[in-house]
Amino acid sequence: MLVTFSCPAYADITMFGDVAIKLLKIMGHSGTVPGAIGAEDVQAALLSLETATKPSPEPITPIKQEDDENDENDEPAISLSHRALPLIELLRAAAEEKCNVMWDGNQ
Repeated sequence: MLVTFSCPAYADITMFGDVAIKLLKIMGHSGTVPGAIGAEDVQAALLSLETATKPSPEPITPIKQEDDENDENDEPAISLSHRALPLIELLRAAAEEKCNVMWDGNQ
């Protein structure tokens, strides 16, 4: 599932469902799709998301499994704070313009 976030003040943002739901929960929402945040609650959601996704001072390296050594398609892990950046920008624009943020799922 993909989740698309939208508001009148910013371009739509589409994320994988598992990441989107995790970010919604961090923002204090239930994680249901579809859903919305009223303009008056956008600033609080933004603050929660920014606080929770601040990069740690020391990078955490993933533990390599023995099976991983044989996998030729290894790609670097993308941190949740990096995945959250587009949504943070959308929330900042929505807070500045005082508009609602909505999201919907699609296959």
